[in-house]
Amino acid sequence: MPEQPVIVAIDIGTTKVCALIGELDEHGAGANVIGIGSAPSDGLRKGVVIDIDRTVQGVTAAVEAAERMSGYKVRSALVGVSGNHISSQNSRGMVAISGHRDVADDDTQRAIEAARAVSIPNTRQMLHVIPRGYVVDGQAGVRDPIGMTAVRLEVETHIVTASATSVQNLSKCVQRAGVEIDELVLSPLATSEAVLSDEDRELGVALVDLGGDTTDVAIFQDGSISHAATIPVGGRSVTSDLGIVLRVAPDSAEGIKVRYATALPLEVDPDEVVQITSIGEELPHGVTRRHVAEIVQYRVQELFELVAAEVEAAGATNRLQAGLVLTGGGALLQGIGRAARDQLGMAARVTGPRGLGGLTDQISTPPYAAASGLLLWGAHHWVTEEDRARSRSANGVGSRIARLFKGLVP
Repeated sequence: MPEQPVIVAIDIGTTKVCALIGELDEHGAGANVIGIGSAPSDGLRKGVVIDIDRTVQGVTAAVEAAERMSGYKVRSALVGVSGNHISSQNSRGMVAISGHRDVADDDTQRAIEAARAVSIPNTRQMLHVIPRGYVVDGQAGVRDPIGMTAVRLEVETHIVTASATSVQNLSKCVQRAGVEIDELVLSPLATSEAVLSDEDRELGVALVDLGGDTTDVAIFQDGSISHAATIPVGGRSVTSDLGIVLRVAPDSAEGIKVRYATALPLEVDPDEVVQITSIGEELPHGVTRRHVAEIVQYRVQELFELVAAEVEAAGATNRLQAGLVLTGGGALLQGIGRAARDQLGMAARVTGPRGLGGLTDQISTPPYAAASGLLLWGAHHWVTEEDRARSRSANGVGSRIARLFKGLVP
């Protein structure tokens, strides 16, 4: 076995599957990447599995590539979940502290269990119940009530749910690829581990992860997540618009987007001409690059209108001092940061993942933020759970995260 515990992360997107194998660093605060695998993904639409066989092929190919690089055999992994079937809500739970004693760990767990006792349809399942803050005998704003003397303990949580069918189909694909699932993690929640700082979360920030078919939005306020949603617009929407308006094949439209597109038409020389060949025509003809940019601009404006609606739904309008953080493959579109800043009137920046060591040259760009975040999610939560486990008796309940490190054998 390796000297340091090892974590596996699998991010299944609509354009690619990425598998990362990471070894916990010696300080236990991050991970060093020792295996990277990526494969095309065409078995999902809007974050939902539409072709099990193709999804299994993508997962298998990505995992095998990571195995070859690292020299380990993957048995289990953390897996990201996203899509427009995701929804979230805030919920409160309250418990009594008998005997006017100090709050213990089991008291916080009882409060969280009380908060999760909300009614959800049997077609949905809970992914996360995340504590946002505690109230001790009426005193709000408590981050960690352990050790405080109290009579009543309240907790505010953020509950994330998903379509049970969508989750089951995604899980089935991973398991058919020969990988057991240690934990299903909301993708933008994991991504935040790689692209947001503690200061971002405290000041208030909107994380916008632009994928192929969808864009994940997560709002963080007062140090924790307060709202999560998925917008059915992504990078493929821009490609589709270019294909329709310019009458070119999808591959040609993607090439035009990558080489010539920008979200800022006024920044483009109006006399610059791009040569394209439309469907049904043998000879290329010219279109101005500004025209290409104008096509892109309309879709980008729609995207940020939808982002603004989610910010408003979270009650965070004019309250996000850290602004927007853009990541994901769609964030590579030239000028998209400026476009967001101009349209929404708040700070905006494009960023890739941070916080990992090892073989990071290949994954330091925005398209790998979700996979990198999953790896860091495992690393950060392992440390937390391990510390808690040490404080429990020998008969205490073990952490389910501990199973992560049984997922790999040399």
